[in-house]
Amino acid sequence: MVRSLINPENMKKNRSGITRRRFIQSTAGAVAAVSASGFVTSFGNITEMKGNKSGIMHRKLGKTGLDVSILSFGGGSQFLRNPDGTWEKLLETALEGGINLFDTAPGYIASKMGQIWDGKSVDSSEERYGKILPAYRKQIILSTKLDTRKPEEAKAEFETSLRKLKTDYVDILFIHGIEISDNIADIENGVYRSLVSFKEAGAVRYIGFSSMGDAEHASKLLDKLDFDVVLVAMNATQYGNFAKFVLPIARKKNTGVMSMKLMRDIVGKEASPSELFNYTLSQEGVVTGLIGHTGMDTLSENIRLAQEFTAATFDLYKRKELEARLLHLAGPHALCWAQPGYRDGGVA
Repeated sequence: MVRSLINPENMKKNRSGITRRRFIQSTAGAVAAVSASGFVTSFGNITEMKGNKSGIMHRKLGKTGLDVSILSFGGGSQFLRNPDGTWEKLLETALEGGINLFDTAPGYIASKMGQIWDGKSVDSSEERYGKILPAYRKQIILSTKLDTRKPEEAKAEFETSLRKLKTDYVDILFIHGIEISDNIADIENGVYRSLVSFKEAGAVRYIGFSSMGDAEHASKLLDKLDFDVVLVAMNATQYGNFAKFVLPIARKKNTGVMSMKLMRDIVGKEASPSELFNYTLSQEGVVTGLIGHTGMDTLSENIRLAQEFTAATFDLYKRKELEARLLHLAGPHALCWAQPGYRDGGVA
């Protein structure tokens, strides 16, 4: 059973039973050891490392110091499309392939109107994670999100997530889907304080927000408040201009940047998976690409792309050429996630 966030013991220990101070010190030591043995080069403010058996490059996630694989695993709608008997192997293959960051959210469910898909009861993304990932908890970075904007609802929602994930803490907790309609002052005086209190209680190691809506609004929120990590939509169509507005502030504040929607709705449409992956991961400041996978072939291909990636893959000419080629896809007409009211996770 998951302990209450307000349990004094939870303020001192995580699930492994060691104190928060010892936990942080031991993590920092491990990262330092890997850096010394696996250092390759410096890419902006990112340290790139090859010191892992999988061959997937790792980067530091900003001021968190977390050592993150450049390919992360998304638990949204693409993951939920995998039926029972398939998704389990997908998670295990991701782990074996060297992916160490797994992201989910309470709203990632297998039906937009309930828990029924093709006439069968289907676990939510968090519940699926809770069946496989606890055995690897000390080796992975786990992130989930808060859908609510109401502080009085935040604690109950987060504790439900912890219960489904079968863990006493998460490494990163995001405010889910910041939009232009989110008033920054309301966020600051409301749900942001909830995130800070969870962090102080030891139930969350690092806090952040996700956004695929208005990049300028997201940049103002990032500049105003103290976030450790940000998860934003960023791809070669340049829709939303997150690279322009968010990356400079993130670099200045040493905020870890995770990119999503690298390929969604554009892969195979005048651009290859390799081009799209390398384009985003060669952006100065981007630490990891968060991708959802339907089917083993897609996951295997993306693991291969991560293993083969080098920061020098995309020079300025290649970048501009790809941007020009895909500019006509930058908008709601081509990108389902850019349509008003879109929220990832539902599988109709």
